[in-house]
Amino acid sequence: MLQTAHPVLRRFWYPLMPVSRLEAGPQPFTLLNTELVVWRGADGSLGAIRDRCCHRSAKLSRGYVEGNCITCAYHGWSYAADGQVMCIPQAAPEQQGKPTGLSIESYHVAERYGHVWVALEDPLSPIPEMPEAADAGMRRLDQFCEVWQCASLRVMENSFDTSHIAFTHRHSFGDITDVVQEALHFEETAQGFDVAERSHRAMNRTGAVAALRVEGEMTHRSQTAQWFMPFSRRLAIRYPSGLRCTFFTGATPIDDKTCMLVQFCFRSDTEEEVSFEAATAYDRIIVDEDRNILESMEYDVPLVPTREEEIAMRSDRPGLTIRRRLRELLAAHGETESRLRTVVPIAVSA
Repeated sequence: MLQTAHPVLRRFWYPLMPVSRLEAGPQPFTLLNTELVVWRGADGSLGAIRDRCCHRSAKLSRGYVEGNCITCAYHGWSYAADGQVMCIPQAAPEQQGKPTGLSIESYHVAERYGHVWVALEDPLSPIPEMPEAADAGMRRLDQFCEVWQCASLRVMENSFDTSHIAFTHRHSFGDITDVVQEALHFEETAQGFDVAERSHRAMNRTGAVAALRVEGEMTHRSQTAQWFMPFSRRLAIRYPSGLRCTFFTGATPIDDKTCMLVQFCFRSDTEEEVSFEAATAYDRIIVDEDRNILESMEYDVPLVPTREEEIAMRSDRPGLTIRRRLRELLAAHGETESRLRTVVPIAVSA
């Protein structure tokens, strides 16, 4: 699936970046091949519009904020959050202060969980719920916001793939002697699916003791998860010590080949017990182990895999369900899967 070729994917909320980045001024972002700029106005409101001035196509992200408007640094044209051109300094005196009648594209924008969220068109579903955000006993850690050279769908499938842990994470928490063969148990919902609670063994290596306050060679942890269409995941983990860690992971599609990996987490401990640096350093190891593999994979993920491209196994059921739900989403909006013209076979039948 070529993720930029499907208009329906423009109708979902995606996390772009921590709102703290807006303190430096307007910020550019490319979402589904759409160049946009986001900024915070003087009254605290956010704006998201096309990152091009309609005068001479200069990037508005090179401009600056005046009041609640963003001003082009080339000739001073200013734009409101709805894309309306509010001021043209070079206009005739009698036109100053009057509506210009000019505008550019604007987009849905919101602030949630300390991050900027954008939907390019009217959203089909709300921003994913993270109940931990309202829990006074949980702190939020904004961990990662970085470009990955892989398709968003690859990140989501990996998030619910239990059989890769023993191998991909063999140097962190995976146990090479404990290979999971069965798929997760889950129940489908309108927005995706909910994974049933399960307990599994995790090895305590590479900073786990400092980050999770665990003891011994390994520990058993309990976890649940949710998939939110199209490319978001919530993972809630509980440790024997009572520590609770809930992660949000979003794979925001930039273009067909790349995505912005956005991850933040909520933890039930304090900064004094485990510092942001210690917690994030451990999670960085795990994230990089996944990234190393995912960036090596083909970006054009087949929603209907054939044996010539990919051979599935039992533990792939969550990923195959994601692909089926995306096919159904496309069909419900009159779309069919867009693929590369040439697919190079990988598997060879005996």
